[in-house]
Amino acid sequence: MLMGAVIQAIEYPAAPGREELERLLSAVAAGDRDAFGALYRLTRGAVYAMALSVVKNAHDAQDVAQDAFVKVWESAGQYRAPGSPMGWLLTVTRNLARMRLRQSARQGELTEAEWDAIPADSPRVTPEDRLLLQTALAALDGGERQIVLLHAVSGLKHREIAALLDLPLSTALSKYHRALKKLRAQMEGDDPQ
Repeated sequence: MLMGAVIQAIEYPAAPGREELERLLSAVAAGDRDAFGALYRLTRGAVYAMALSVVKNAHDAQDVAQDAFVKVWESAGQYRAPGSPMGWLLTVTRNLARMRLRQSARQGELTEAEWDAIPADSPRVTPEDRLLLQTALAALDGGERQIVLLHAVSGLKHREIAALLDLPLSTALSKYHRALKKLRAQMEGDDPQ
């Protein structure tokens, strides 16, 4: 039962609507602080997950996420519909995270304490479920973990993830399905293949 709830949270993310995000970006471009706050509340988990998946350090990921929202405030008018507002936001975040990596020239695996910094916004996932999920996600390689987090936290479709990560759609899908298979095996206590 526990494993099913956690996998369901991964497979069926609740993503903010495209129209809502486009409306908020338009309002942010016009200087609306309330719209910026709403945009932040809707996307902060996805922005942090993207930053964390690239820099692999909780402190740096928090800094990158903050920088990303500053950049969004300053350049929301550069977003052009029809596009993917979440994709645009995550591209801004990814680019800032990559700049951070180039500046610091360090990349490593996440520690348990750093996984604990992932925002826990889902009411369907208890602290025990979250700990189990973090342990399982730590067993994935970096690319698989990034795709799972982008899908689960941001609700991006696989084609959007593929475009964002500059991967063929088939590669993104195969990494996602391989990651889910590993997660299921990890949570059921089997040896992942």
